[in-house]
Amino acid sequence: MNDCLFFGLNQYPILIKNEANKITKPIQFKFENENENENENEKQIKQISSENIQKVTVGYQNEAILTIEGNVFAKGKYINSKNPNEFINISSLIEDTNDRIIQDIVSGRFSIYLLTSNQNAYGIGLNDYCQLGFDFRKILKTEKPILMMKNVSKIFSGNSSYFVFLLNSNQELFVVVGINMVKLD
Repeated sequence: MNDCLFFGLNQYPILIKNEANKITKPIQFKFENENENENENEKQIKQISSENIQKVTVGYQNEAILTIEGNVFAKGKYINSKNPNEFINISSLIEDTNDRIIQDIVSGRFSIYLLTSNQNAYGIGLNDYCQLGFDFRKILKTEKPILMMKNVSKIFSGNSSYFVFLLNSNQELFVVVGINMVKLD
């Protein structure tokens, strides 16, 4: 059994009963293995304990968990259209096996961005505003991480953002605008 603590603004009081507005103390959730027929990804996500979680990020229609080992489990409408409520290991979907260890994650509104230990930035999810750095007429969405930029030391985004900011190893800041990576001066 795994535990998860939650606190902050509760905008959906139906999900957490008797806490209509603000949650001032952590609420503990317990994930139990109730279904013997669940798939491998569901079993993996339920095995993650609080000691194994490095970071959690949430966008408008996605959420992702980065483990200490560098795996990313994510779910969302544009991450797994067949079953948006099912966590999948998206780090294992990266084609270059040398890039499968993830160092950082951030969520955009409908996309998730990954930074690998090799300093490569990947994106997965919706690309309707070119937020993954590709022309939306060629790639509208992707359920497989695609390489956005190399030589990246840090990634930034907000959960309401359609864009991602990338800082390279030369301390130059870039933002995805349309289908271009633009250097900010």
